[in-house]
Amino acid sequence: MELREIERKFLVKGDEFKQFSRENYPIQQGFLNSDPKRVVRIRLSGDRGWITVKGQGDQSGRSRFEWEKEIRSEEATALLELCEPGRIEKRRFLVPHAGHLFEVDEFYGANEGLIIAEIELQSLEQSFALPEWIG
Repeated sequence: MELREIERKFLVKGDEFKQFSRENYPIQQGFLNSDPKRVVRIRLSGDRGWITVKGQGDQSGRSRFEWEKEIRSEEATALLELCEPGRIEKRRFLVPHAGHLFEVDEFYGANEGLIIAEIELQSLEQSFALPEWIG
């Protein structure tokens, strides 16, 4: 079980990415603790829920501790009620590009207009191609 995530995040320009998306789904999320040293996040998407604990990033900002466990949607719904103010609503698009999968989040509510793409990697040195819709 890997307890370290390696990821890169990018701002997205426009909505061209949607034409390449193979799937999309809504997500609600909140934070039980948003301290960067130990973030505890609750997510709900459809009938699935997750609790995630993330540690502080390394010096490069590209790797950090992550532990995630799927929980029942009823548990996620109850835990979302305990979260800090500022629940996040977004739609996630899964967009394959050049042998990798980008997760693109289009935010709503207080974060309306924000679109972020994330790619998870196997190592800090792993190379990947950026799609044209990355800002």
